[in-house]
Amino acid sequence: MIKNLVFLLPFCFLLSCKTETPPPPIDKKAIVDSTIAVFQKTLLEQQIDSVFKKYHFNGSIAVFKDSIPLYRKENGYSDFKRKVKIDSNTIFAIGSVSKQFTAVMILLQMEQGKLNVTDKVSKYLKEFQLKEYENITIHQLLNHTSGLNMMGGKLMFKSGSDFYYSNDGFNALGKVVETVTGKSYDENAVELFKKAGMTHSSTGNIFKGNNFASAYVGNGNTAQEVPNMPKRLGGKEIGTPAGGILSTIDDLHIWNNALYSGKILKPETLKQFMAKSAERRHAIFGKMGYAYGIMLNIGKPNSYFHSGYVKGSPSLNIYYPETKSSVIILSNIADEEKGKGLVFRPHIEVKKITDNLENTLTQLRSKH
Repeated sequence: MIKNLVFLLPFCFLLSCKTETPPPPIDKKAIVDSTIAVFQKTLLEQQIDSVFKKYHFNGSIAVFKDSIPLYRKENGYSDFKRKVKIDSNTIFAIGSVSKQFTAVMILLQMEQGKLNVTDKVSKYLKEFQLKEYENITIHQLLNHTSGLNMMGGKLMFKSGSDFYYSNDGFNALGKVVETVTGKSYDENAVELFKKAGMTHSSTGNIFKGNNFASAYVGNGNTAQEVPNMPKRLGGKEIGTPAGGILSTIDDLHIWNNALYSGKILKPETLKQFMAKSAERRHAIFGKMGYAYGIMLNIGKPNSYFHSGYVKGSPSLNIYYPETKSSVIILSNIADEEKGKGLVFRPHIEVKKITDNLENTLTQLRSKH
């Protein structure tokens, strides 16, 4: 009997020691984050879907949080005649969203010691050696405070004293890039796309391939194709550095992540790129800050964005640094007769939705 007890003791000991392993502590932050993500997705679906419906929006809209897609929808045609549907590979003309690429090219040359933003443009370009233009700096072209409107015309004001949006100013920056690199703007653009990891972007000049969304004016029933696209973007009327880049939803998302996470510019240079150095009163988006080829929200939420418009192609690219979120809207038809204000109504509404959401998320996160 005692022998049996002695034999059983170790088992009793083992059994009594084998307590249930305590459950892992509840990760409140993870629960909050996943709840917020579901809330975001549901809200975006309801609200942006209604924008598509309300405006019969022909184009593509996507919202990403870092690398996770929260919302994505394509609708309508990239080619109205042949009824080719827009899909995730569709390449659009992005208009003035191109300006941030030109600004970054300038800053990359500055990092290599080839120029400084405080330099006078006349140091690099003969056409700025006129008395009227001789004091214009690279910085003033980057934030539209040079007073330049059309190249060769009188300045709108004394350089550095006000804001006037100038495409010719950005085309001049493109020429500065060509001068200091000894390479064409197109070659510099291709290098930058490669550095960022963008595999479906091009300039209008050198575009070869398929999937380009032809641009149209009018509406779905009266769509008239804009001739000579995308080659016309490189002409004098627009100019590639000011508005001649072609891209996709995915490539612009890759660009935002690479640029704002510091993969392209050094931290100090990135700060300079994003620093508000002027104010703009935009006819459609209202009052905003302006940095180097990028616009900034005044007030909350913190965001960097730029709209783009070349005939038939209204676009908008937004980045919210606090949540590392991108909102990208690309389209290839515009009813110009109704005026730019109405052409950009869907973009304005989506920006309001995502601005409000961003503010709500910031408040929710600050409470947990």
